[in-house]
Amino acid sequence: MNDQNTGLRVEWDPALIRKYDRSGPRYTSYPTADRFVPSFNAALYEEWLHRRAAEVNPSPLSLYFHIPFCQTVCFYCACNKIVTANREHAGKYIDYLEKEIELQARHLGRHREVRQLHWGGGTPTFLNHEQMRRLMRATREHFELAEGEYAIEIDPRKVDEATIALLRELGFNRMSLGVQDFDPEVQKAVNRIQSEAETLRVLAAARAEGFSSVSIDLIYGLPKQTVSGFRHTLDRILAADPDRISLYNYAHLPHLFKPQRQIRDEDLPSADVKLDILQNAIAHLTGAGYVYIGMDHFAKADNELNLAQREGRLQRNFQGYSTHADCDMVAMGVTAIGKVGPTYSQNFRTLEDYYARLDQGVLPVMRGLECDDDDLLRRAVIQALMCQFELDFARLGRQHGVDFARYFAAELGDLEPMAADGLLELGPGRLTVTPKGRLLIRNIAMAFDRYLRQDQERRAYSKVI
Repeated sequence: MNDQNTGLRVEWDPALIRKYDRSGPRYTSYPTADRFVPSFNAALYEEWLHRRAAEVNPSPLSLYFHIPFCQTVCFYCACNKIVTANREHAGKYIDYLEKEIELQARHLGRHREVRQLHWGGGTPTFLNHEQMRRLMRATREHFELAEGEYAIEIDPRKVDEATIALLRELGFNRMSLGVQDFDPEVQKAVNRIQSEAETLRVLAAARAEGFSSVSIDLIYGLPKQTVSGFRHTLDRILAADPDRISLYNYAHLPHLFKPQRQIRDEDLPSADVKLDILQNAIAHLTGAGYVYIGMDHFAKADNELNLAQREGRLQRNFQGYSTHADCDMVAMGVTAIGKVGPTYSQNFRTLEDYYARLDQGVLPVMRGLECDDDDLLRRAVIQALMCQFELDFARLGRQHGVDFARYFAAELGDLEPMAADGLLELGPGRLTVTPKGRLLIRNIAMAFDRYLRQDQERRAYSKVI
């Protein structure tokens, strides 16, 4: 389905997109984080860490570290962050990250193999060089960092060539650069002034230091954006030839995210203009040879995301699309969300609560969920849809001990109108998402979401397009 040279084809149908453009989860997890419960606490999480540690061949690990600090606020941002110019906060935060690292390793068993590591934020490079060294030193002291993928999110305004060289020295080999848009009017409207020159300087430094993959993050639907203006940004990005491009949909939810209240509704592009921006962007990126991986990710044909998709190893998690689906994800820092075995856990959201739990010698788990058999089956279904765009009923049925067509009779019935609209094909023992349906994959996945089916509570999800 994913041709090695051309990748997934996307067919644009404006009428269908308007018909199905409703709010829904992004499925970076299933069940989604809004379904986590406080009754899943540190004790239950620790119990699962011990279970995994006791396995004969324990799963390798993916480590995520959340660095919440930002020196300035970008008005569009919906991330968990702490805006401060006081760099002293970072030193204390590293003190407590070291405590959490030691506690996690104590329960998991020391020197567990790590194949993936990610620093996200916030702005990870809010840390100074010595703090970065401290964090990586503590990580290496308690975990065995094998050859793998080590990624960091970069704000090009906050780094220089020396920092890029240090990151490579510490073992990082992948980075994502936040850009969003080069248009000066858009940047002013979202309070993120970032020149093309400083962005390209960081990208060039990453290549000079031997980073194997550089990704560029863009957002469509921002205030003051136009089709022609965003096309210019894409032209400049394509000239820089990054390995991956992420094209995110701006979700304007000012009632939930206070910084977004600085954005005037009248400055946002209309629904039609927003669709035109997206349509032109997809055509431009795929025309330039980038493979459509799914949702909001594009990659070169030889990039590991494309390879993982062809080999069935692609997964979707809280960092978006990634490889190594066999890893347990241990997440550290405030608000960080991890996945260990059949469980999810999320740390406390405030520094005060996070520090207090660690001072007590307890992992700072605020809430989580232990998936039941139905959750695990539906998670596998939704992962297959989001990553492979097809379902093999017999294979999923064998893996989970169910008659797939009978188990999901209601869901498959609900999908028949989408099949009639050409978004998917329902054949004997198989569901295949068509080129028309790939941009609307969230709608198709929602049909298998038990929690959405059980209640009609309005939740703060973004529009699918």
